[in-house]
Amino acid sequence: MPSEFRTQRLVEWADTDKAGIVHFARFFVFMEQTEHEFWRTLGLSVHMKRDENIISWPRLTADCEYFRPVSFEDTLDIHLKIEKQSGKSLSYRFNFHHNGEAVAEGRLKVACCICNPGEKIRAIAIPDFISDQLTQQIAETTAT
Repeated sequence: MPSEFRTQRLVEWADTDKAGIVHFARFFVFMEQTEHEFWRTLGLSVHMKRDENIISWPRLTADCEYFRPVSFEDTLDIHLKIEKQSGKSLSYRFNFHHNGEAVAEGRLKVACCICNPGEKIRAIAIPDFISDQLTQQIAETTAT
């Protein structure tokens, strides 16, 4: 699946440890922020109400591999790619770069679920209105 979304993020002081280097756990925050930004470009959200149900995307797996440190006030180029779309889940890959050099690579696998308060969370097939937006995004990204 060739869909790729790109964004940038300036490393803030709160992202770093005492040495001014980005704390490893912040990359998971950066991945989630990038995912949310991607969904907003589709006119959607990772947590939305539809037909009296709340559709959300709980995490199934999350990992990140680090190649080199990033410091306070560095600008990260973040590329989100949908690696796989199955009936009920999406798998993303995140590539992080600074000054053209790869600094980290992360992955998230998320499940499409009904997450109504007071009810058990249950996985569902990705609804057509979401799948259609993803397909359109992939076509637009491929065409450019």
